[in-house]
Amino acid sequence: MKATRSSSEQRNHRESLQLFDKTPASEYPLESPAHIVVVGPVHPLSDTGPSLYIYIYISVGPASFSISYLGLQFSVSMRHIWALPARITALSLSSFQNSVVSSLSSGARLATQSNSPLSLFRTKRTFQTNNASCGSSLAEEIMTVNTTSRLARLRSLMKEREVDIYVVPSEDSHASEYIAECDMRRAFISGFTGSAGTAVVTLDKAALATDGRYFNQAAKQLDGNWHLLKTGLQDVPTWQEWASQQSEGGKVVGVDPSLISSSVADKLNEGIVKAGGDRLEAVKDNLVDLVWADERPARPNNPIFPLDKKYSGKDTATKLADLRKELEKKKALGFILSMLDEIAWLFNLRGSDIDFNPVFFSYAIVTLDSATLYVDAAKLTPESKSYLEENKISIKSYTDLFADTEALAAKAEAESASGKPKKHLISNKASWALKLALGGDRLVDEVRSPVGDAKAIKNEVELNGMRNCHIRDGAALSKFFAWLEDQLVNKKAALDEIQAADKLEEFRSAGKDFVGLSFDTISSTGPNAAVIHYKPEKGLCATIDPNAIYLCDSGAQYFDGTTDVTRTLHFGTPTPQEKEAYTLVLKGNIALDTAVFPKGTNGFAIDSLARQYLWKQGLDYRHGTGHGVGSFLNVHEGPIGIGTRKQYIDVALAAGNVLSIEPGYYEDGAYGIRIENLAIVKEVETKYQFGDKPYFGFEHVTMVPYCRNLINVDMLTPEEKEWLNKSNEEILNKTLEYFNNDELTRNWLLRETEPF
Repeated sequence: MKATRSSSEQRNHRESLQLFDKTPASEYPLESPAHIVVVGPVHPLSDTGPSLYIYIYISVGPASFSISYLGLQFSVSMRHIWALPARITALSLSSFQNSVVSSLSSGARLATQSNSPLSLFRTKRTFQTNNASCGSSLAEEIMTVNTTSRLARLRSLMKEREVDIYVVPSEDSHASEYIAECDMRRAFISGFTGSAGTAVVTLDKAALATDGRYFNQAAKQLDGNWHLLKTGLQDVPTWQEWASQQSEGGKVVGVDPSLISSSVADKLNEGIVKAGGDRLEAVKDNLVDLVWADERPARPNNPIFPLDKKYSGKDTATKLADLRKELEKKKALGFILSMLDEIAWLFNLRGSDIDFNPVFFSYAIVTLDSATLYVDAAKLTPESKSYLEENKISIKSYTDLFADTEALAAKAEAESASGKPKKHLISNKASWALKLALGGDRLVDEVRSPVGDAKAIKNEVELNGMRNCHIRDGAALSKFFAWLEDQLVNKKAALDEIQAADKLEEFRSAGKDFVGLSFDTISSTGPNAAVIHYKPEKGLCATIDPNAIYLCDSGAQYFDGTTDVTRTLHFGTPTPQEKEAYTLVLKGNIALDTAVFPKGTNGFAIDSLARQYLWKQGLDYRHGTGHGVGSFLNVHEGPIGIGTRKQYIDVALAAGNVLSIEPGYYEDGAYGIRIENLAIVKEVETKYQFGDKPYFGFEHVTMVPYCRNLINVDMLTPEEKEWLNKSNEEILNKTLEYFNNDELTRNWLLRETEPF
């Protein structure tokens, strides 16, 4: 690809370089686009001392290389952007830039992003110029990887370990929904890069199970060595069933016990034995890692920083005291934490080891008189270390956790022998390996995490943060939708789905306390909107059709909260069916938003409120109605939610929960509709109070108008129109001030919020 720059662009480029380096920018080659290095922007996380945190983005062409600087090894591979943090002084910045440039082949370019704040994590996306499109030569193609040699090496290792069948899950050792590249083992061994799926390899077969979101992608990416199991289709076995079937005749099934929970392991073992297999074996070393060897990406080495109490609302000492009260109630020796978001919340620390999630790789142990954080100490900033010391929290290496479990198991054994048995607690989502290391069922109790429960109930500071960040986020979305309409309708511009998503991120990043996205933006036009978890890809995404439905599901991370919002728009003339479907979804959203229910009600009990109007017309949607959301943490947060999952039945909603409300409807091959708000569960006043129980309702915090063009007003009741008018009035009052100097957005917002 040959990138071109105007003279003004080159001048601005050189000026931006000189913000960082006294070396004349003309000494850096500017013309070759083969390698692009973006250094910056500078954004101090603390005003103490001369140190700065910078973020480095590297996009490369066909070459691969590595950079070593200040003890950090940066491995860079073809057509990827790597987010690389470095803590350096202003005096060493020039040296760092020179190190980067000398590590690249000829034609490297340096540029800054001085117009946006620090991003702790960003979408891994190949760099695009303003004129780039999905069809550009930098497009990431869906390619088939020849897995023959990888499978041969894996099978050789299986024979050495006397394992006949080997399971490769998608998850990491912390049961994370999103994982780092170093943990993408299933993608490496199979060539399938979708986010959901499990690989099962025998000595002569290999199968990959995934759901309907990824059937097409898997069919393209899997080579001839693999059989695709289309999960959910009639007569298609699950991966557990397939593995059990292959075990017939006394075969042994192996798995890395750190990658599955104890409950999954128990269920799989039952299936194996029932099918005539021998057993499920916990294989000590991960065999895929041994095959991957030196090619495996390094574990992220990103800095960990403390979250100020003005954002967290509760200090670590108080959180630890609350946890210890729970341990005393359960007469437990201690609680071993393995979920990354729970550790980040408990210790008021944040990181960026996993894209979109401000978490860091760690474990923790909390007893009645001690707290230990297992983490790579080199990643802790001086502020983080001081914070931990002040709270009397010990720091040990991340890799020491399993060695220390021997002592914990011995202590539990001694307690058991004393006649006053006490056990250690772990989350019911913790790995099978952790449970085994702690002594198994006799010495360990698996419980719903008390930290997860506490985290799900936000304090007033967190709730106010969620309200405030949603106002800023709503303003950015209104600006984006006004811009998009102007581009498509008035300027007749040809914009693809990725260009739109990037523009939305640009608008968000200009806001206060913006950190990054909370998930990959779902920017989808026409038939693509019917794919519930659609992700636009370069070379494959569509040009946005102004005469078709456009669905945008997006979110951001701010220091004071996390957002997740979906709006469905139409910039032309929608069909009567589209308007009917949109209005039915809107009526369901309003019905759940205005619901009142007694304390003790779970998310399963209210799920049908959002579906009722669709059901009356014989329609429905194949996803949950709502999920919990973290506070500057994971956008999907348990244990609460709205839907039919078992965990939603087990856990009642509580005041202080933050959830999404997102009914939808999807017409395959034509369009998709989803309307998503985030809402706070709060206590409400009622005329009576049956059973002396408090009653709850919702306070929606999303501040983005609904699409007037898609609403069939004749289908709305007077009460629904009143709700819409009040909602629009609140949106207008809270966001209009952001557009005093933006006539385009101001006019759009006034039009979209006119009373019905």
